[in-house]
Amino acid sequence: MYRFMVVTDPDTAPGFRMAGVDVIVVSGVDEARLLLPTLLLKDDTGIVAVNEEYMESIDEKLLDKIEKTYRPIIIPIPAGNKEMDRSSYVERLIRKAIGHNIVVG
Repeated sequence: MYRFMVVTDPDTAPGFRMAGVDVIVVSGVDEARLLLPTLLLKDDTGIVAVNEEYMESIDEKLLDKIEKTYRPIIIPIPAGNKEMDRSSYVERLIRKAIGHNIVVG
């Protein structure tokens, strides 16, 4: 069985822990950027939800690697009031999975 993990800040970690999710707490963008490549190599991880602020800091090379990786699936999760265009990322994941673009309005 694959694990569901969350990479987030110390403020939101307790909520995910109460939900029974494996949580990795990082202190900031730099620490998350160093951690993500190692999570791509774990065989027992199926989904990694990452604080959207950390996702925005990922360089293009790592983002391409994430999008080409079959497992784990890396998804952004909202953090605070900041807005992120998650629809384009989710659309790319759907297109990758089924070969077609589906737009949900």
